[in-house]
Amino acid sequence: MTELERLLAEQACARLVADYANLNDCGDWDGVAGLYAEDARFARPSAPEDWIVGRAAILAALRARPPRRGRHLCSNVVITVESAQLARGTCAIGLFVEGQPPLVGSFHDRFVKIGPAWRFAERRGSLAY
Repeated sequence: MTELERLLAEQACARLVADYANLNDCGDWDGVAGLYAEDARFARPSAPEDWIVGRAAILAALRARPPRRGRHLCSNVVITVESAQLARGTCAIGLFVEGQPPLVGSFHDRFVKIGPAWRFAERRGSLAY
């Protein structure tokens, strides 16, 4: 893997992190689910041991959430490319929902390249407070 290929993979994975926050905040559940590989797994920051497995199940879980107005803020994004098809990453998150105290935590991600596109293979959240 060349340095340019590594940088492009890092950027593509970091873009997934930002797209997740933006699509989530506007309630585009199909868009959020589309960021995941077909067999991906996801654990919410509020339930880091409760895995939701598969893109269809992730979409169903997102659609089942009650409506809310909020914003996800992601920072300190660090992506480590392991190979031409695999990467991992972390980021700090803040979730601000109208009428609720803010939540602060992190996501630990695994990414997989499927064809020309990078997708989440695993996204596990946790809360610091």
